[in-house]
Amino acid sequence: MKWPTGFEPDKARVFAHNEIAIAAPPERVWRWLIRAARWPQWYGNSADITFLSGSPPDLALHTDFRWKTFGAKVTSRVLVFDPPHELGWDARGLLDAYHGWLIEPEGEGCRVITEETQNGLLPLLAWWYLRPMLLRGHQNWIESLKRQAEAGEP
Repeated sequence: MKWPTGFEPDKARVFAHNEIAIAAPPERVWRWLIRAARWPQWYGNSADITFLSGSPPDLALHTDFRWKTFGAKVTSRVLVFDPPHELGWDARGLLDAYHGWLIEPEGEGCRVITEETQNGLLPLLAWWYLRPMLLRGHQNWIESLKRQAEAGEP
């Protein structure tokens, strides 16, 4: 994972790691993942996605977007875009975060790893709540991604 300075897991107040095997090629998983405008259709923890820059519906390097996740409005910028292997964006709002995705070929399909780190006052005070919430939410996200990718093209 290409972590921005200060957001490496050993420097973060909160760190969450989830992974899953998906019986679909990395390129198909990638297409589902970068199509941010459609996330709310299959991932219930995302809403109100607005592109501030870039070309909707897909993310690209330096795309800025505003969205609602975990009940909070955040602004994000795509910092890592390496098709179809790695994607990552920051999040600014009540806390500062970095969310990264790795897609690794595995047999006929792939393994998807998603990790997030958080810093700021809220993670300092509520790490005991935020980490389990992230683990549950991101598990839902990768399981939903698996269902979509294994069903076919976006």
